[in-house]
Amino acid sequence: MTQNEITFYVSSKNLIKFITFIKRHTTIRVEQIIDITAVDFPSRKQRFEILYQFLSVTYNQRFTVAVSVNEGTVINSVANLFSSASWYERETWDIFGIFFRNHPDLRRRLTDYGFKGHPLRKDFPVTGYLETFYNDFNKRIVHEKATFAQEYRRYTLSNNYALKLILYS
Repeated sequence: MTQNEITFYVSSKNLIKFITFIKRHTTIRVEQIIDITAVDFPSRKQRFEILYQFLSVTYNQRFTVAVSVNEGTVINSVANLFSSASWYERETWDIFGIFFRNHPDLRRRLTDYGFKGHPLRKDFPVTGYLETFYNDFNKRIVHEKATFAQEYRRYTLSNNYALKLILYS
């Protein structure tokens, strides 16, 4: 619990039952879904923690429902209970690669349709796989494999210290 926010930890197979319960129960009465996102913990057996954030306007209370899943787990969509969840589930699919069963329109939202990978996974390369730029000779946008010269990658603590001395003197 953080600043009067309550967090429920639920298994993926009981997610729909639990969200239905907190939506319909008279002393909780969740009316809005605020966000769905995930956190990637590659060292854990259950790699992803999906976070559903809800608001009870009646009781002025926020709730978080957390579900831990591994990479291959398919989780049920809550879009039938909250229509705006469809948008958040698409975003979570796009950037983390978590698949939602029974989703009405699960496709990429933030990246191109041909984009390979899911950019917020911790194992996704920081530079990406492709470099996109406009080629003046061909007069079109070109996608090429990202390459980096080795001299730009040589970074040591001593180089950083020398740079700081130069900047501050």
